[in-house]
Amino acid sequence: MWRVRRELAVFKILGALVCAGLAVFWWAAGDVRGVILAVPAAVLVGGMGLRDLLVPVRLAADASGITVVHGFAGRRHVPWEAVEDVKVDVRRRYGLRSEMLEIDTGDHLHVFSAHELGASPTEVAAELRRRGT
Repeated sequence: MWRVRRELAVFKILGALVCAGLAVFWWAAGDVRGVILAVPAAVLVGGMGLRDLLVPVRLAADASGITVVHGFAGRRHVPWEAVEDVKVDVRRRYGLRSEMLEIDTGDHLHVFSAHELGASPTEVAAELRRRGT
């Protein structure tokens, strides 16, 4: 079972509160542009933090298959027979290396970052390949 780290969810909620506080501050100061920037940021970051709290487990595997998050807070069980490919997409940009786990089920492509899994996508892919065979 791979989940979002609790600290990351807390930081997102705190970020949303900071943005909301800035919106109130700028509204009191009469700065409409600041409010226009801070309110959507508070809503977006707050929604991401809420999702992390409601659905912390992004990917789970058992003998029958995998369960992935689908939509905002839904879950979808995929049997091992439907999993066509498990791979890790590695990108290098600006001196940084990023990995994304890609699970291809034919009609859907499920993509997970290291932050969503709370582990290295390479390690998760190896574990999924081990369980799937």
